[in-house]
Amino acid sequence: MTSNKVPPPAPGDLPPDAPRGLMARFRNYFLTGLVVAGPIAITFYLTWWFVNWVDNLVRPFVPTAYRPETYLPFGLPGSGLIVAVIALTLLGFLTANLIGRTLVDLGERLLGRIPAVRAIYRGLKQVFETLFSGNGSSFRRVGLVEFPSPGMWSIVLISQAPNPELAASLPAEEEHISVFLPCAPNPTTGFFFYVPKSKIIEIEMSTEDAATLIMSCGVVQPGGANDQKRAAALAGMANAARIANQASLQPATQPAPAKVEG
Repeated sequence: MTSNKVPPPAPGDLPPDAPRGLMARFRNYFLTGLVVAGPIAITFYLTWWFVNWVDNLVRPFVPTAYRPETYLPFGLPGSGLIVAVIALTLLGFLTANLIGRTLVDLGERLLGRIPAVRAIYRGLKQVFETLFSGNGSSFRRVGLVEFPSPGMWSIVLISQAPNPELAASLPAEEEHISVFLPCAPNPTTGFFFYVPKSKIIEIEMSTEDAATLIMSCGVVQPGGANDQKRAAALAGMANAARIANQASLQPATQPAPAKVEG
């Protein structure tokens, strides 16, 4: 006689527990809507804030006769941003010719005669030229550095090697390189330091993915599981190499002399 009893499903075939009760469903639906609407709302808010900030910055320089709100019953958001883009493009076009370069050189010489303004202008100019140059390599590579203590690894943005004057003051055992360690969740703040080149593990990760990883405090893991395993394996290899180097620097223990029996 055959039994009509259905065998229980395998543990791996069990469906996930469905939410029970009205409050559980309400919570799940609310969190789903928050996940969908939250990034969109924050993106639109930041974009709107930036457009209004540029408009308020450019509006005093635009004559009243050329402002859209003079002829419209409402303001036109983004008009100041359009004026700023056109003005910057025109400025770049005029600077590219001989007369523009001459005027820029004259202005730089005038600023160079003011002690306080000279240091600020030169520093900001070097930063902008480095960040916005098409052939620069600063902050385009991502690496791992053992920080803040042995066995703990932090993501850093690799910059450039120090200049010859500064490199002469650093330990001469090996080449150093400058790195920037962003802080979570605000990657615009962090630590800048020089580290030996052999202590940096360069990983295949874009700066955008690194910023996402830092701002999310590790919640969002870009690059997939394979890249994460590769980075963890590289960090483990570097840690093992560090331990081996420390062991090689310790003096070898001398074996005890053999006891001679009379």
